[in-house]
Amino acid sequence: MTYVLHYAPDNASLIIRLALEHAGLNFRTVLVDRTNAEQTKPPYRALNPNGLIPVLETPHGPLFETGAILLWLADTHGGLGPAPTDPARGDFLKWLFFVSNTIHPALRMLFYPEKFIAADSATALRHGLQHHLHISFGALDQVAATKPAWLGALDPTVLDFYIAGVLRWPALYPRDADRSWFDLSRYPALAQLCAHLETLPCTHALQNAEGLGDTPFTAPHPPTPPEGSAI
Repeated sequence: MTYVLHYAPDNASLIIRLALEHAGLNFRTVLVDRTNAEQTKPPYRALNPNGLIPVLETPHGPLFETGAILLWLADTHGGLGPAPTDPARGDFLKWLFFVSNTIHPALRMLFYPEKFIAADSATALRHGLQHHLHISFGALDQVAATKPAWLGALDPTVLDFYIAGVLRWPALYPRDADRSWFDLSRYPALAQLCAHLETLPCTHALQNAEGLGDTPFTAPHPPTPPEGSAI
C-alpha cells in the first residue's frame, strides 16, 4: 500500500509528511502548484471540495483536514499517539483538536485576513489574533512542561508534528507584515519540543524534500523548495 500526499512546500502537508516519514509508511507525493492555484481547480476539488492543502489518498478514499488525517494515521497504524483504550487518549485528543480547531484556523486568518474581513479592518484583526495565539501557545507550553507521554517525549506523536508546524509559520508569514510579536523562546517547553524534532530522520527528510533549512522549527528561514511554491 502506497499513500499519495498532495502537497505544497511549507504548507500544512509538511505535518502529514512528518507523520508518514516517522511511521515508515510508503507514500509518494504529488505537487499542488499554488502559483497556478491548482488547489482551486476541478481535479483537486474532486479530492477536497474545500480546495485546501493537504489531501492524503488512501485505499479508503481521499482524506482532507490536517487533524483528521493525523488522527486517522495514528489509529490506523499505531505508534503516533495513544490508542483508543489508553487512559491518556482523552487528554491527547483535546489538545490535538485544540490545535486543529483553534490555533490552525487563527493562523489562517492571520495570514489571509482579506478572506475573512474588509481590508480596512485587517490590522485590528491581526492584532487580536496575535494576542489570541500568544495565549494559545502559552497554554500548550504549560501542558508540554508537565511532560506527558504524548507530548514532547522522545518518541513524538502526531500532536508534536502539528505543533511544530504551527510554531514555524508565525516566524515567516505573512511576509509583508510585522512578525516581531512572535518569539519561540517565550514558550520554552515548546522550543525544546521543536529542537528535539529537528534531530529526527523524519525532519531531515522533510528538510530535503521542501528546502526548509537546517533549523526549520527553532529558527525558520523562507523555504527554497526543489519544486513548487509555498504561497
